[in-house]
Amino acid sequence: MMKITDLQPAIVWNCFYEVTQIPRPSKKEGKMIAFLESFAKKHGLAYKKDQVGNILISKPATPGMENRQTVVLQSHMDMVCEKNNGTKHDFEKDPIETIVDGEWLRANGTTLGADNGIGVAAEMALLASDDIEHGPIECLFTVDEETGLTGAKALQAGFMTGNILLNLDSEDEGQIFMGCAGGKDTQALFHYQPQEALADHLYFRIDVKGLNGGHSGGEIHKGLGNANKILFRFLYILKKKGYDFVLASVDGGNLRNAIAREAHAVIGLRPEDKENVRILLNHFTADIENELKHVDKNVRLVMESVDKPAFYIDDATARNIIFAMQACPHGVIGMSHDIEGLVETSTNLASIKMKENNTVLVGTSQRSSVESCKEMIANQVAATFLLAGAEVTQGDGYPGWEPNPDSEILKVAKATYEKLFHKEPLIMAIHAGLECGLFREKYPHLDMISFGPTLRDVHSPNERIEIKTVGMWWNHLLELLKNIPVK
Repeated sequence: MMKITDLQPAIVWNCFYEVTQIPRPSKKEGKMIAFLESFAKKHGLAYKKDQVGNILISKPATPGMENRQTVVLQSHMDMVCEKNNGTKHDFEKDPIETIVDGEWLRANGTTLGADNGIGVAAEMALLASDDIEHGPIECLFTVDEETGLTGAKALQAGFMTGNILLNLDSEDEGQIFMGCAGGKDTQALFHYQPQEALADHLYFRIDVKGLNGGHSGGEIHKGLGNANKILFRFLYILKKKGYDFVLASVDGGNLRNAIAREAHAVIGLRPEDKENVRILLNHFTADIENELKHVDKNVRLVMESVDKPAFYIDDATARNIIFAMQACPHGVIGMSHDIEGLVETSTNLASIKMKENNTVLVGTSQRSSVESCKEMIANQVAATFLLAGAEVTQGDGYPGWEPNPDSEILKVAKATYEKLFHKEPLIMAIHAGLECGLFREKYPHLDMISFGPTLRDVHSPNERIEIKTVGMWWNHLLELLKNIPVK
């Protein structure tokens, strides 16, 4: 059976294999930071580390290329850590197990981490090589992109010196990105009074599972199922139809930038309502299966008996949570009027968690390429939860990256792609958040593009990378570096 180290171009895949062996959850990138420092020392390259752990490794120009502009190549070292139920994996200790599956590389029951480990690998390959033609390069590896962009936010002016930046964190070969959306997080906190569980009720766990999940920026337009929305649609229907039930616990989703794949609630029912609720769930399941048959055909809703819990959430708070989760928007809010087919504004109902001190925390994330629309949808989500009596907090967010169709490096990237592949690349903006907008704040002179190989279902255990596109992307990167403009 073919392994990752059998793939071509060998230098890139061998580096990616090394990356997969190093645990690197967001905010816990210490092992990866140490590895990159050791890597720089091993290859005799100058490097520096800033106060949050961002690493910059520099490499001089190859002979004859000293007069080219300095290029910054950038990727983030952290990865989203998601696994299937039943998969035993400790993301803080265990390496990622990769599987060559036909034309794709995937992981065994976990996220692969090609977002953005393949970018890290390409930079390592450039730094380690002795036969690639390039001008002066700086390889920037940022921390904590996935859970707050804190590495990019903390980057100080003067840390890097290049005037051109190549972001290696996009997910469609043949597409070159010249702009991205900004984002903002909105959280809602409900306080409840625990009530002693009723002895005359029967208790059931309702699960929503089998959804694909995915990236809340790059895949929000696909209409994928959101487990949180599905679960609370059903609980709302129970309320609407007058069933007298109690909500004992709830849990759904995980990361702010991932569409929720799984969610569950434990409810208590009067014994005489049990069969009618099961019938109602069966009808609701049929509706959901029909709605999602083209995008999430494996969706399942399951109702199973459980033991009596210790307590349930007081009725008033449970009602507010159910109504707010039903009302909270999720998905595409508006399309761009400037770039055809580009999602302009969206929101993701990401997670709901029981927390300490008798609280329930709801996490959401908003995106838009128009700053005022980002604020609009963030305020709409906030208002939904404020009306339900929750405490609402919002992060500072991060800026978008305004497209520049006249970018010099964009023109070079387009021309070199056409030379290699005899077709035009797609020049686009992306709805997902990239670190480029934050770089522009500290380095307003930067001329930037983003490009990468083809990845699918990132931020989920279905994440995979199309093997042949890695070679195409790598060849394009090498040709681009050969043609960097002179100083």
